[in-house]
Amino acid sequence: MSLPKEYYYSKEHEWVKVEGDKVRIGITDFAQDELGDIVFVELPEEGDELDLDQPFGSVESVKTVSELYAPVSGKVVEINEELEDSPEFVNESPFEKAWMVVVELNDKSELDNLMDADAYKDMIDTE
Repeated sequence: MSLPKEYYYSKEHEWVKVEGDKVRIGITDFAQDELGDIVFVELPEEGDELDLDQPFGSVESVKTVSELYAPVSGKVVEINEELEDSPEFVNESPFEKAWMVVVELNDKSELDNLMDADAYKDMIDTE
């Protein structure tokens, strides 16, 4: 299982990559593995506001539909439109090809509530 050290992680299994005053968000390798084969990804629109810990989309697998929860709040400035035609990217490449949204942060201090790779690994090891 891949866990990039420079990323942040949420209790809901989203990853956050800081890119200046913006963040790129996706779901973790652990989450995609638990969900199974992803067949559909629903994402917000560019310009939408994400509210911390609130649903902002969903991923549908052959097993279930799982909501995506915002690990930070802010304005969506980019969405990964490739996931509409290629939802399998979530399984194949959760950290590279399958990023979901880029968000302009409202409050950078919200990153302090997220886990580093080691803390996230400890959390999933106890699940």
